[in-house]
Amino acid sequence: MRLPDTAHTSRPWRIHELASDFRVEDVWALPTPGGPDDFARLVDLLASGDGLARGSGSGAVRALWAIRRTAGQLLRWDGPQAGLGARVPTLRDRLPADLRGAPPGPGFRNLPFSPLYLLHDEWASEIANRTMHGVLHLGWVPDGSGGYRGQLAVLVRPNGLLGTGYMAVIRPFRHLIVYPALIRQTGRAWRAPQADPGTRAGAPAPPVPS
Repeated sequence: MRLPDTAHTSRPWRIHELASDFRVEDVWALPTPGGPDDFARLVDLLASGDGLARGSGSGAVRALWAIRRTAGQLLRWDGPQAGLGARVPTLRDRLPADLRGAPPGPGFRNLPFSPLYLLHDEWASEIANRTMHGVLHLGWVPDGSGGYRGQLAVLVRPNGLLGTGYMAVIRPFRHLIVYPALIRQTGRAWRAPQADPGTRAGAPAPPVPS
């Protein structure tokens, strides 16, 4: 379920200290009910996912990923010169002292996100290309019935007119196709019996903001 921006901005997340110049692009409730100590399982589930192209079973999502990859290659949106430490500095440079000492958390298996920090209820990773600098933020929040669930937020800082225009064009596809597929598959993976981490299939990797 998509949530209002205030579901993210009203909480005392540490990411606010690092990304005050980013805008909230999306906030989604994840169907991952659990207890206060289950956040690590959710982080592992998302980080180890094999990607929407394989995990969701959606032809529309696979087609959108293929189009995005092709466009990125043709227009050189995704090369090293457009990424972290080249076009934009990493947000790790903004980490306060206590977060610099925190573990960054796992990296995504198949996506070029760079982890920033991992806390008991919060995990953040960043990505950059020619269109934007983005943050994927995962939180563990009370569900209102005595339990907890995951909450996914995407923060972006578009790169000029190109980034602003591109984010506007892809917004309806994200809201109507990509994120609903991600949410459904994450819920199915969360409900599946847990197996050995080395053999269990993960949830789909969250979509790249751009």
